Parts: sequence; C-alpha cells; structure tokens
Amino acid sequence: MQDYKKFTDDQLVNAFANGDNQAFDVLLSRHQQRVYNYILYLVKDESLADDAFQETFVKAITTIKHGRYSADGRFASWISRIAHNIVIDHFRQSHNETSLNVQGSDTDLLNQRIYAEDNIEDLLINTAIRNDLRHLIKALPAEQRQVLVMRYYNDMPFKDIAEKTGVSINTALGRMRYAILNMRRLIKENNIELAQ
Repeated sequence: MQDYKKFTDDQLVNAFANGDNQAFDVLLSRHQQRVYNYILYLVKDESLADDAFQETFVKAITTIKHGRYSADGRFASWISRIAHNIVIDHFRQSHNETSLNVQGSDTDLLNQRIYAEDNIEDLLINTAIRNDLRHLIKALPAEQRQVLVMRYYNDMPFKDIAEKTGVSINTALGRMRYAILNMRRLIKENNIELAQ
C-alpha cells in the first residue's frame, strides 16, 4: 500500500499516468476545495460551479492520460488555469447564445463591443490579466521590477529613473529591456495570454 501523503503532486500525476487511479483520487482530495472555491468565486452560482468543477477535472484526467501534462511541479497553478479557462469559455458561450441578429443579416447590432459595457467575461479576463501581470512583475529581479514600475506605473522618463536609482540612462534602459525579455519568457513558459 502506497503512502500517497508523501508524494508530490507531480509524482501523483506520474503514478496516475501509469495507471494508478488512486493517485488521482489523492490529487483530487488535495486540490478540490481550493479549485471549487475559486470557480464559485468567479461564477457565483453553485450549480454552474459544480459543472465547471467536474469539467475541470475531466479535462485534467484527459490531458494527463494523453501524456500532455508538463507543469513541472506547478500542478496547483495548472489545474487553476484549466478551471479559469473553462469559466471564461462558459461566459463566452452564454454571451454568444444571447446575441441578436437582424433579420437574416450577419451583422449583430446589439452584440458589438463598442456599444457594450464591460460584461462579466471582460471583467474576469481583465482581472486575470492584472493578476498574471502582478505575478510576472513580482518574478522579476528587483532592479528590473523597480525600473518597470517607475516607467509604466509612474510614467517616469528614463532620465528621472536613472537619477532616482543612481545609475546611468543606459543602465536604466538595459534593465527595462531585460525586464521585458524576462516577462516575455515567463509568459511563454506559463502559457499566459495577456490580450483579449
């Protein structure tokens, strides 16, 4: 009998991928409350949360069984991303189902973004983007993070940034360049989408 409590999430995923269904039960029990609460927080409806929760873990099972899991020690983030995407897909689908077409026309007059206020989908996407950006910025080295924040959030010119941080303008520009390169790398590594 295996002592699954000592297994890491990735060890449990590998065991499940190799046919040990009990390993997935342990993964589920470890993460189900947090994932369900996250989904419920987003959708504010228990029935809908139940459906999205089940779909999340079905997708996780399918992905693992097809050998496509590669989160490298970040199972919790990976499963949360699946849940998040399922919720977004639900809101997109329900948004499309409520659109109105004008008698045989392909133009949907009432469903154009320019006439609409932000809906729940927009709010969820924008919140997710802001959260992803915050995590990306926190992952940067302190010097790069400092320059990026001063430039984009405080709208400071590089001359002022250089003076404030006690470095040359070229050094400030270099730190900004590396901050952007590092953020691009992190975005790619974590499959993050920052554009709608």
